[in-house]
Amino acid sequence: MRAMRLHQLGETLQMDEVERPAPKAGEVQVKVHTCGINFGDTLIVKGTYQEKFDLPFSPGMEICATITALGDDVTGLTIGQRIASFAGVGGLSDFACIPAASCVPVPGGMSDSDAAAFLVAYGTSHVALEKAGLKAGDTLLVLGAAGGVGLTAVELGKLMGARVIASARSSEKLEIARQAGADHLIDSETGDIRAEVKTLGGADVVYDPVGGDQFTAALRACNPEARILPLGFASGTVPQIPANILLVKNITVIGFYWGGYAKLRPSVLTDSFAKLFDWHAKGLLKPHVSHELPLERANDALDLLISRKATGKVVVRISNSSD
Repeated sequence: MRAMRLHQLGETLQMDEVERPAPKAGEVQVKVHTCGINFGDTLIVKGTYQEKFDLPFSPGMEICATITALGDDVTGLTIGQRIASFAGVGGLSDFACIPAASCVPVPGGMSDSDAAAFLVAYGTSHVALEKAGLKAGDTLLVLGAAGGVGLTAVELGKLMGARVIASARSSEKLEIARQAGADHLIDSETGDIRAEVKTLGGADVVYDPVGGDQFTAALRACNPEARILPLGFASGTVPQIPANILLVKNITVIGFYWGGYAKLRPSVLTDSFAKLFDWHAKGLLKPHVSHELPLERANDALDLLISRKATGKVVVRISNSSD
């Protein structure tokens, strides 16, 4: 089978011909149709992700696939079933073996592309906003609002009844956020996040996958008793949080790592997926995929995220579920 594999951290992926893997106990073998590319994949390739993998390996943490074989002790899944999975690595290949516990059945009305763009981005935003106690009438500030997770936070925030302020780079990206439901737009390159958010009445919840100076500006635009979610540091800078501001305004900073719930409390994720799939079936959620590329262009897919040229999700197409 084909597999785009990483042989050296920080280098480009290579197309290899390798043996098709056999599932171990508790695993399923799947034929991969689509692989959603996440910012975490770019960190895995650089070797800076919180989890490490033995070289060489095929990146790709989020897939839509069809089950082709079952390992021992696997129940509740069947050969021929279409699933989505957040499995860590292995997605940029024709076939992969993944934990059966990571498989989520894909509704019949959802496309392969949507399924590969769904779990991580929507799951992250939904659980994070629930954890922050976002409620109707709150003002939600979303940084990096045109990115993979940021755009879903805009969409879900609006669905949950919040007034949404979207911050992103360039008018083109802000237009994508507006189409997702944002009420107010701030250009993070030319605007003053702190001043503009305060003019709009301040933020009750801040969703931040960016970090750096934008985190500092957003923190200073928070209302009393605001909740701020640092989800990642796309800027490359981990902010240092001044405790005196938290004290004076009674602000809560909520640490959040979505993937950690897979082992910590899996029911958090499964309950979230059930609600998200229901919303998608009702037409309330519409994944935004800005680029879909073939497997041999997986390096270009990663570069789209690194260069910030993508909006929403980038998907790599490996095969069709009808094949």
